[in-house]
Amino acid sequence: MTEAIAKLLDQVRAAKPLVHHITNYVTVNDCANAALEIGASPVMADDIDEAADIASISDALVLNMGTLNERTVTSMIAAGKSANAAGVPVVFDPVGAGASGFRDRTAAKMLNEVKISVLRGNISEIRSVSGLAAETKGVDASGTDIARAKEAGFTALELARKLGIVVVISGAEDVISDGNNIVYIQNGHPLLGGQTGTGCMCSTLIGAFCGTARDRPFTAAAAGMLCMGVAGEMAFLNAKPGNGSFRAALHDALSRLSADNILKMAKIREA
Repeated sequence: MTEAIAKLLDQVRAAKPLVHHITNYVTVNDCANAALEIGASPVMADDIDEAADIASISDALVLNMGTLNERTVTSMIAAGKSANAAGVPVVFDPVGAGASGFRDRTAAKMLNEVKISVLRGNISEIRSVSGLAAETKGVDASGTDIARAKEAGFTALELARKLGIVVVISGAEDVISDGNNIVYIQNGHPLLGGQTGTGCMCSTLIGAFCGTARDRPFTAAAAGMLCMGVAGEMAFLNAKPGNGSFRAALHDALSRLSADNILKMAKIREA
């Protein structure tokens, strides 16, 4: 898996996949920059008059519920269906699932009407989507659910089997499953949790890898999470104390990330 991800990183940089986002306005700039830094080309088109058209010509589509409203829900569904028709992989980030009825209904609608390739969220969001007991803390995982992290592998495996997709649960240890296999990634740094948008950026990175390896969503999902984790470690080594300098260093690290960094620093356990 580590060698496959290292090769895929070089392939993304060579292919420069177009990644269409309908994401939240809090993190849209970070996501666009993350796409550029990993080697992809970002486009953010959320108006109903063009969302479907842009999705059809893209290499991947990333849908994010962070700042949800009725207008963007309509655009996300239209873009998702257009991507499906064109064979474009769709990454869905159910931000805040479990926090409100509106978010729960939207997540269910998305999973019912759009064929998703990769579902990525924190433990609270994924437990909520799975129909398990969950205690969200706004758009963050709750302490109660974080304490259930040891169950994350089983949760990801069962949901992946149920939906026939790749499921990613991000946390101190990231978990990725396609319903048959599970990968655990232990790369990262605690300062990543102090930054707005690192989860959304993970979904962007997964989109970039999915756009380059359409037939390998499991590897693509693991690649996105591993690259963020390794970049976080690299950023900490070069940053001054504090969230602001770490944020800049994280973007620098993503732009400098190489296959050699992946091979040397990856902490992956396959099951």
